[in-house]
Amino acid sequence: YLQPLCPLSLTDDNLFICGTIIPNHQLINKIQTLKLGEALIDFDHSIIAFRCSSLEQFLQSNYKKGEVYSSSFQQIKRKQDIFLLNEDEIKADFQLLTAGRVSQKLSSSNHFIGKSENLFIEEGAKIECSTLNCTDGVIYIGSGAEIMENSALRGSIALLEHAQVKMGTRIYGGTTIGPHCKVGGEVSNIVMFGYSNKGHDGFLGNSVIGEWCNLGAGTNSSNLKNDYGEVSQWDYDSQRYETTHQQFCGLMMGDHSKCSIGTMFNTATVVGVAANLFGAGFHRKFITSFTFGSPQKYLINQFENIVKSESAMMKRRGIELDETYLHILRTLYKIETNSNL
Repeated sequence: YLQPLCPLSLTDDNLFICGTIIPNHQLINKIQTLKLGEALIDFDHSIIAFRCSSLEQFLQSNYKKGEVYSSSFQQIKRKQDIFLLNEDEIKADFQLLTAGRVSQKLSSSNHFIGKSENLFIEEGAKIECSTLNCTDGVIYIGSGAEIMENSALRGSIALLEHAQVKMGTRIYGGTTIGPHCKVGGEVSNIVMFGYSNKGHDGFLGNSVIGEWCNLGAGTNSSNLKNDYGEVSQWDYDSQRYETTHQQFCGLMMGDHSKCSIGTMFNTATVVGVAANLFGAGFHRKFITSFTFGSPQKYLINQFENIVKSESAMMKRRGIELDETYLHILRTLYKIETNSNL
């Protein structure tokens, strides 16, 4: 059901690459040496890349006999890897994006700490009366992004195009704020995908927020247990809580989910797609997709209500909820609720 967003275009020479692989120059160079019918596999015989003349050849070939790639590379294997690996990947992307280019100058109203080569500001970005610390990391500011007065940023941070940092925001390292997002309060080591908002006070750490999400004013998420033990989190594959082997783990929120002012999330809470949460008290640690409710009572929201609210949110950003995207939401809703729409 996601294929319409990423249509497959086949030719006589195709290169399939595992979507969880995080590339590096050495791995890219190796993949580019593959000939038709050849595969590159990991030490556990999982596929890294395969070059073929047709989809049928890819599906029918015994790629496990391919060449084993012995050098190291990063891979997203668990949800928490998205924020755990983010610091290193910001630094790698920074080198790739800024090589041979000149940064826009930082306004004199700001206070800068660290190495100037660790800061890059794209044309059209606006930053005034803020503190940027690049002593231990890099800071990348995308085109059209804005950092409002009295904000404090400590790298490594990626603020992507047209993202907005509200006044007095504190952002710690390992953080990516996606395109057209708004962020405020205190955040640390989070990844926020495009068009999502956390525009007000409240803490969010070691977390992943999907697209088109909105966290109401005063929303807080715990990222550490009171006993300082390892954190367990809901796993969709095993359908049970699994240890993350991490001490710090915050909120995982799926696309189009929202929460009201003053919402409180327990350590390592997982929220599905298009949930609408409100009310006093801590929410449970796993919220299924399309849930509507408070800690006192959860219901499955009506599909027409979901479409109405998401259409309104997207329209505010000048984007229509088209039939392709609607089909994805409808399919997920059928899977989650066993309903026939």
